[in-house]
Amino acid sequence: MKSFKNYPALLVLITLFVLAGCSSGKSSHGYGSYGYGKKGKGGHHGYGLRTGPPENIPQHILEHTDAAGTGINLNNSHLGVKGLRILAETPKAQNVRTLALKSNDLGDEGVQILASSETFKNLEKLSLWDNKVTTEGTRLLVESRNFQNLTELNLMENQLSDEGVKMLVNSSLADSLTLLDLSKNKITDEGAIAIANSPKLANLKHLDLYRNQIGPKGAEALLNSEYLKNLEHLELTANSIDIDTSNRLTESPGLPNLKYLAIH
Repeated sequence: MKSFKNYPALLVLITLFVLAGCSSGKSSHGYGSYGYGKKGKGGHHGYGLRTGPPENIPQHILEHTDAAGTGINLNNSHLGVKGLRILAETPKAQNVRTLALKSNDLGDEGVQILASSETFKNLEKLSLWDNKVTTEGTRLLVESRNFQNLTELNLMENQLSDEGVKMLVNSSLADSLTLLDLSKNKITDEGAIAIANSPKLANLKHLDLYRNQIGPKGAEALLNSEYLKNLEHLELTANSIDIDTSNRLTESPGLPNLKYLAIH
């Protein structure tokens, strides 16, 4: 069961249709799954997909960079740390603003490359979905000058935990964020309350916390946050919130601009 608030009936039906058609049980976040730059090959269902890095990494990078060099989509490329080093040294990547790196086996070592290379100093949108980023990787992100202009950050399916979340949402990196995806990061009420209590997130409009370990206490803190007043989209599906509590919370969220709310 899903609970929605202030959402047009037609859009609710569309949302439920998209959710039902998704193999993960979850929509593509409503923001294109970070399909930035040219689309990769191989299709949605995994037919013919590689399990290792491309044979010619420099060529692969160029093929997945848009004409202006501002958007690079390397989702599911399995570049590894070696490939990311090549990306950091690619002249055409010097102006990259939007970088999609889903499932590239980067780990914290890869985050270190992103954090230290001048190539990535102008990033505005970054996806590190499914890259085994831990609390240490989060520290590297928040301490780097490269990420101070980020407006969208996707850290879905990593290993941040509550400690990493607290580090992130209380850093200057969070100041400019309008979209933050922390799905599948083993976040509990402690992390959710840290998000709710962070004045750094005043500009946030889209928050995705799908499939974590957040209970009623954390959900209530989010929905009554004094700092998330600009939030329009909140995803809390597949957390530890029972149906009765989700119904109660949905009826009276304290977020004035909320347009989409999915709890149970």
